[in-house]
Amino acid sequence: MVDRKDIGSWLSGPDTSGISKYPGERLGLPESGPGSIARAGRRIVAIMVDWGIALLISNLAFGGDSWANLAVFAAEQILLVGTLGYSIGHRLVGIHVVRLGGGAAGPLAAVVRALLLCLVIPAVIFDPDHRGLHDKAMNTVLIRR
Repeated sequence: MVDRKDIGSWLSGPDTSGISKYPGERLGLPESGPGSIARAGRRIVAIMVDWGIALLISNLAFGGDSWANLAVFAAEQILLVGTLGYSIGHRLVGIHVVRLGGGAAGPLAAVVRALLLCLVIPAVIFDPDHRGLHDKAMNTVLIRR
């Protein structure tokens, strides 16, 4: 015979004890303010600024060739993120790339991130902590300044 104990487990819903309350909690980052995960709005604005700059340079120097635009965008990401930890767009919206646990992303992380970012798909597939596959591959995270 079925009693209340048998159906109680599915009526109460799934176990949510392991689910974080906000993006970055599992990584030990604060919920808001400096050091917290950069949200989608800032990321979108940053990439639009960076793409616009790459488009402008590509139009002026290469006659608007689409492959040149992608190359300029990748070069900007590699050079700036690899040396400073942020691109021009990142800087304008107040975010930067760091390794989990602190420290600069570094040149290798910048190269891999840029190449995966240029493929687009790794950047739009992300986890609950808002880390795209390009960030997960190099153990980096975009945080607010």
